[in-house]
Amino acid sequence: MKLAISILVALLPLAALPQIPEPVLPQGVGVNIHFVTGHERDLDLIATAGFKFIRMDFGWEATEKARGEYHWAGYDELTANLAKRGIRPLYILDYSHRLYEDTVETTNPISGKAERNIASPRKPESVAAFAKWAGAAAKHFAGQKVIWEIWNEPNIFFWRPQPKVEDYITLALATCKTIREADPAATILGPAVSEFAPAFMEKFLASGVLEYLDGVSVHPYRHKRPPETVAAEYRKLREQIDRYAPAAKKGKLPIVSGEWGYSTDGKDVSLETQAAYLVRQQLFNLFSGVPLSIWYDWKNDGEDPQEREHNFGTMTHDLKPKPAYTAVQTLTRELAGFRVMERHATGNDDDFVLVLKNAAGDTKLAVWTVGQSHPLTLETSAAGEPLRLELTAMPQYVALARGTSLKGPLR
Repeated sequence: MKLAISILVALLPLAALPQIPEPVLPQGVGVNIHFVTGHERDLDLIATAGFKFIRMDFGWEATEKARGEYHWAGYDELTANLAKRGIRPLYILDYSHRLYEDTVETTNPISGKAERNIASPRKPESVAAFAKWAGAAAKHFAGQKVIWEIWNEPNIFFWRPQPKVEDYITLALATCKTIREADPAATILGPAVSEFAPAFMEKFLASGVLEYLDGVSVHPYRHKRPPETVAAEYRKLREQIDRYAPAAKKGKLPIVSGEWGYSTDGKDVSLETQAAYLVRQQLFNLFSGVPLSIWYDWKNDGEDPQEREHNFGTMTHDLKPKPAYTAVQTLTRELAGFRVMERHATGNDDDFVLVLKNAAGDTKLAVWTVGQSHPLTLETSAAGEPLRLELTAMPQYVALARGTSLKGPLR
């Protein structure tokens, strides 16, 4: 079967090959949502902001009501609603099923209290049933540009009763193989770990799973730390991936930032800082070779201004724009069609001057500082006055005249 799948993939037209977006704005700008049907106003606002991906749970229990009977209607509606707005889905194949697994005692991560939940797939029967269901979903949605992700944060409490990398590997390998049989052109991500989890990731990547994956997803939450602090962790993860990737995939498997946001609960970041961090996250990820970045969250999950989980959104709970919404809309509008080429050296490691170009040869700069606001003068190849800017925490976008470049070294 493996040989047949390999031959089929080789014969597929280019458009049918795994569809990780090109690193061109705004193609890889995404956002997490928490709904399936309806919510047309939300979707209109998501499209207006320039988001091109949503990430959403694709729940096992919600779509398999009886053993082997699958119901896709809700996700058919969502997929169609996204497609007509030019948005693609990243669906998370996740969570367990009471028809196949036992109920176990777990600890609530917020309250610390004991509670009863369904164990994650660990018995052979439940692993096989999960993989069969995932394959059926991949077959049903084939050709609709869905990206499939296997589970959500299996290295923390989302894997019950407690994380066990060996159990997750068993599930991931079985699911990958079944999806590949159902749709050889499917795009598959994993393991969607919380933060970077180097030890968990080492075992996962060494398992042979990279033969089947099209990207490695992580959730690089920083909390109060700015997005640029992720650089060293990306480098280490890239080394891990390339150590275990099949020869044909070395240096080619992308890292995907599958979930990452900042709460405006008054203890994490301010509204203005959240807005700056959203666009800096997107830009720094592209600079780091990360083509797809999913912001958490679309809108606030509740109305308590001091509850952390209620305040990750770009919108309030009742769909009033926060500064983050305006910031991402400005980013996707001003840099549409542009890709990050280089970082221009200014002599100050706190300063970011990213040089972006589009297919027509136009050049724009995205400039900001991670330090205190201050003026910056840039020499250009154009005659006349140099470019004088005031660098702040919020990126600014500057168009250069056609044929104009910055003087000095690039890095």
